[in-house]
Amino acid sequence: MLSDPLAFLNRCKALSVCMWSDALDECGLSGVILDLSQRSGGHRFAGYAVTARHQMGPHGHCSGADLGVTQMLEATGRGQVLLVEMGGVKVSTFGGLAAATAVANGAVAVIIDGGCRDLGEIQATGLWLASRHVVPTSGKKRAKMVALGERIMISGISVAAGDLVVGDETGIAVVPSADIQRVLEIAEGKLAQDLQMEHALKAGRTFAEAASEAKYF
Repeated sequence: MLSDPLAFLNRCKALSVCMWSDALDECGLSGVILDLSQRSGGHRFAGYAVTARHQMGPHGHCSGADLGVTQMLEATGRGQVLLVEMGGVKVSTFGGLAAATAVANGAVAVIIDGGCRDLGEIQATGLWLASRHVVPTSGKKRAKMVALGERIMISGISVAAGDLVVGDETGIAVVPSADIQRVLEIAEGKLAQDLQMEHALKAGRTFAEAASEAKYF
């Protein structure tokens, strides 16, 4: 897996988040991120987590540089996903200029448990981005980055740097780094079941017959 990380990510990207979610269930793991909405990007992605945490306060309680956008962007490169814990506040920590830089750096996605802004500019970059809110309110002098590369919480899901993150139009899932291989193999098995079901249905089998043959339930 580690000998060619990007090739491995392509293998992971071949599976929908639904397959990953079912595999996480089978492994007894909680990794599906709920309550965030996809704002930009029409593709499926898979990447390794880069984590950041922000602390909020009233406007003026910190400097604009404390937002830490430069540090987050420098830490997020090819094949990586930036995830930002903000506690769900209605403040933006990411806008159009940051999105353009993230794409130039090779980042595959950004996920924010808080707000983003400049939505049209973000969408124009093609960056896959999900957030809890879209707001005009700037994080400058309101949000202070207090951790980079540490374990964070995104919508109730624990995420550590290096975890696998996958996303598509249905949702987002996080797989702990220690469990990636076994969850992947289970997810690929579930995809094979789906394809067997699809083939049987196209061949004229009833749903019940196809499900029985594929051991679907």
